Amino acid sequence: MKNNPILQPAEWEPHSAVWSAWPSAADLWLEDLEPARAEVAALFKAIADVGPDGKPRGEALKIVACGDDAVASAKAALAGMGAEIIPGVFGDIWFRDTAPIFVRAAGKLAAACFLFNGWGGKYVLDGDDGVAPFVAAKAGVVTLTNSWVLEGGSIDVDGQGTCLTTRQCLLNANRNPDLSQADIEERLRHGLGLEKLIWLGDGLANDHTDGHVDNIARFIAPGVVMCMEPSGSDDPNRDALKAIIADLKAATDIHGRKLDIVTVPSPGRIENEDGELIPASSMNFYIGNTTVVVPLYGAATDDAAVAKIAGAFPGRRTVGLPAGHVITGGGSFHCITQQQPLVQEDR
Repeated sequence: MKNNPILQPAEWEPHSAVWSAWPSAADLWLEDLEPARAEVAALFKAIADVGPDGKPRGEALKIVACGDDAVASAKAALAGMGAEIIPGVFGDIWFRDTAPIFVRAAGKLAAACFLFNGWGGKYVLDGDDGVAPFVAAKAGVVTLTNSWVLEGGSIDVDGQGTCLTTRQCLLNANRNPDLSQADIEERLRHGLGLEKLIWLGDGLANDHTDGHVDNIARFIAPGVVMCMEPSGSDDPNRDALKAIIADLKAATDIHGRKLDIVTVPSPGRIENEDGELIPASSMNFYIGNTTVVVPLYGAATDDAAVAKIAGAFPGRRTVGLPAGHVITGGGSFHCITQQQPLVQEDR
């Protein structure tokens, strides 16, 4: 492993805060707005992990809300959690992809900001392309500008320089059509300190992110990756999940060691009220300082998935929370969160 001055920490390393957004746009969420707000509030409550003394034991909540009504709603719903409600402008709540990726740069915290083009031009909303510099400024850290398209959910890292990603997303012509695989690898090395990429193939069916890796495979410790195994013969992602497992078994990390693979049952076929397949994933969990929060979709495998994930994080409590309304917007708990790591200057 090279001595890179920039490095993206692993998600399980200590955080000083988590950045997220409050569902604000009634014209986007429609009848799911208030139910989604309830699910998001439950997520924030779990992350804050308020103790009997009324003080958060988890991490600080930095929640951006768009518009006076949304600010008032957030303040009421998150009272008692120690949340900082920050008025701001954004298209929607998917801060994993629109907020900066926080890194350690020469021993200090910095915000790596990338271009955002609405997941390949599919969902271009006013304000989303300004979230990264806005959050970086509010965090009060140095901004590192990267002039190419990258979403935080398209990569997952071990904190030592190894990165999981998918060809379906990072090599998609709707993101960076002029960049080759080698170009992207060099930019990830320069911008985030990622020296070793493990390239997977396709993501989940009907995932409008074009295969974000945080829906299919996650590092849970150095050298250890968690992914999903198919559930039932009608699992719509059966072939893709089998291919992911095979690719991970053949991969090595930055130290040259084979990966340990931990599998969790997939939610299987989950459809919305119109009978459309949704990209439900047990991998879209958030690793907080004290709590791991796993999205639930009413699947028969929900309890087994939570139990398996809990076994991977013995030092934290693991909770499963409903995400059926949040996912109507296209993502889940990991998609709406972006951790701010704790670095030496914070201690």
